Amino acid sequence: MEFAGARRPLYLSAPLIRFLRPSGSCSNPQHAQDQDHLMPIKSDKWIRRMCEEHQMIEPFESGQVRGGKISYGISSFGYDIRVAPDFKVFTNVHNVVVDPKNFDDRSFVDVHANECIIPPNSFALARTEEYFRIPRDVLVICVGKSTYARCGIIVNVTPLEPTWEGYLTLEISNTTPLPAKIYAGEGIAQLLFFEGDQEPETAYADRQGKYMKQVGVTLPRM
Repeated sequence: MEFAGARRPLYLSAPLIRFLRPSGSCSNPQHAQDQDHLMPIKSDKWIRRMCEEHQMIEPFESGQVRGGKISYGISSFGYDIRVAPDFKVFTNVHNVVVDPKNFDDRSFVDVHANECIIPPNSFALARTEEYFRIPRDVLVICVGKSTYARCGIIVNVTPLEPTWEGYLTLEISNTTPLPAKIYAGEGIAQLLFFEGDQEPETAYADRQGKYMKQVGVTLPRM
């Protein structure tokens, strides 16, 4: 299955296709009874309305910006986010152990620039230029952009949960044996918005999630 507007095909398993198929698109009577339990992907019209009326994404770009830049802004079924000029690049100078329960910030070197070089087979943390406010009945998934993916640069972001808000911390991996350049202020990944069949009983803000309203590049917390 391929989502229109995605930078490359998104292949889903048959059960997941049935789960994500928008309401009304099921042509098989056997699946009609499941229509009330689908989680449809949201279109550009919905994203634009939520941003204009509820500030879901700030700043919000209502079109696709290119012009010599790695594209960002709204697409048919998603939103291409930008990376800010704040990076933490992994270094082994201090030879510390990377421990998610007791993270040593000496593992990174801070870089504040419009371009960031990630060493071979290394990674960096960064943040988005956009601030997000996720609706209570929506889950957001982040996927990469083909421009970077075809260069061996992979962006990993965990799901944006219902009611979470803040600047998104990005994990950017250079899987190549060569240095890789990242351009601040330009597109870095794409967000896909999925609406649940009902609001969750407990959302991220309800349980006081540890990354709620995070600002800047945020390191692991316990």
